[in-house]
Amino acid sequence: MAIDSKLVERIAKLSRISLTESEVKNLSSDLDNILNWIEQLSELDTEGINPVFSSFDEEEIKYRSDEINDGGYREDIISNAPLSEDGFFLVPKVVD
Repeated sequence: MAIDSKLVERIAKLSRISLTESEVKNLSSDLDNILNWIEQLSELDTEGINPVFSSFDEEEIKYRSDEINDGGYREDIISNAPLSEDGFFLVPKVVD
């Protein structure tokens, strides 16, 4: 699949991104190169290769336990707010 300027302009319009002509030209070239690289990867023979998500053995990786906490910065963060109450930000009402 070739990426041309019209396709990049259409994607930019759908994304509500404004691009200059040079940006469109550069992006179409970059995206085309990326897709060509992906096509080359899909041509590789992976028969007999087990799919992996990491190149490390799981035994080698030391995972830390997940601990839920507030990060210890609550008071520092709240002190930067113009208005706060009971540890929460106070903001102006925007919807009736």
